[in-house]
Amino acid sequence: MQLKYGAQTTQRRDDPTVRAFRRDRFGQFIHWGLYALPAGVWRGETYDFAAEFLPKSANIPDADWQALAADFTVDRFDAAEWARTAKAMGARYVTVTTKHHDGFCLWPSEYSDTTVAATPHGRDLLGEIVAAYEAEGIAVHLYYSVLDWHHPDWRYRIESADDEASFARFLTFAQNQLRELATRYPTVRGFWFDGTWDESVKANGGWTLEVERMLKDLIPGVLVNSRLRADENGARHRDSNGDLMGDFFSGYERRLPDPWDRSMAEHDWEACMTIPQNSWGHHASAAVAATRKQPAELIEQLAHTVSLSGNLLLNFGPMGDGAVPAFEVEIAREIGDWMRGNGEAIHGCGMAPGWDYPGWGYYTQNADTGATYAIVTRMPVSGVIKPQAPAGTSIRSVRALATGEEVEFARLDDQTVSIPVPRDARVPIVFALEAEREQAPAPSQEVNPDVA
Repeated sequence: MQLKYGAQTTQRRDDPTVRAFRRDRFGQFIHWGLYALPAGVWRGETYDFAAEFLPKSANIPDADWQALAADFTVDRFDAAEWARTAKAMGARYVTVTTKHHDGFCLWPSEYSDTTVAATPHGRDLLGEIVAAYEAEGIAVHLYYSVLDWHHPDWRYRIESADDEASFARFLTFAQNQLRELATRYPTVRGFWFDGTWDESVKANGGWTLEVERMLKDLIPGVLVNSRLRADENGARHRDSNGDLMGDFFSGYERRLPDPWDRSMAEHDWEACMTIPQNSWGHHASAAVAATRKQPAELIEQLAHTVSLSGNLLLNFGPMGDGAVPAFEVEIAREIGDWMRGNGEAIHGCGMAPGWDYPGWGYYTQNADTGATYAIVTRMPVSGVIKPQAPAGTSIRSVRALATGEEVEFARLDDQTVSIPVPRDARVPIVFALEAEREQAPAPSQEVNPDVA
């Protein structure tokens, strides 16, 4: 069908910026704001739902919530230390919350009365984060929630002429803030939108297209995720024709596609993942702490994502004083230890064409070098994995990626080999597989009986 506000092209974007995004494969998400101060607790009562939703979970009056800015002293905040931790972990880009649903801004926006300017320090925290991460060679993306509980003109749905007038003012406010962000931080590589699921936003598909165009005019080449966009029928992410809106699909949140769904590699996509089950911001609850994922589990999710040519955005929730929680620092360290020996199978890699999902782990492949990697995340009872190369190819050598040591293997048939996994190996373990296409046998010549 003909759409005015749907996908403006069906061609997959391919330019230096998006190619860099594909090579990165691993990013750090940061959720930080006033919600880090109460950390899920309000007036002695703990709310185990996501910390950043506490204003709604505890029915906190907006004035009481915004008053938390007086306590947002961030005495232990060190943007450079955050950036060093991310780099050591193996993250190649960061997405940081500029404004979450509560409306509080990490930069001194001239369009809002609830920003860092209202805190005792008055520092441009966002600016410090951008500068610190870029100094470490880490690309920066800015998260922006369109949903805003603080703004008087926000509407969940449009039910009257007054609602329409109010929401029109709100959209002008949001666009002004986004213009301000793009102008104030012109070196950022992307914008990551959230809070666009309500009927009010879905009824303003033209505004979402206008904002995307504005940002790309202000920062040529900037990336915009699919969560921003809606068409004239209210379809999100993909328009009413099924075509992707935005530069990459960002619908996977705290979940991943089926590991055999190779259709995912047809477009660029990113999944965002929490460390505890459902909180993005820092949460002090023991019940939430009990749901934290382990480093090996997160590494497996990273391998799963990359095996389908996706990016994984792993979330961190710094505390109200600006320090990164000790358990998150330790998780980053353990992931970084693994990445130092095995990051070659992640950075610059994607789906391995022709290598079917094996069950015991995942295959990734570097399209530039052709190198293929078997990432073992579930040890078979037999202690043996049996990689099967694509038809017409044969595995010639195997080495343990972390150590570089050659690994002996047995050939089962032209395509399949058997590789013993050391019993004391700590999974995920990665094997680099060298495969080459079989040489076709020379055609036999029929004997001429007259000559014979």
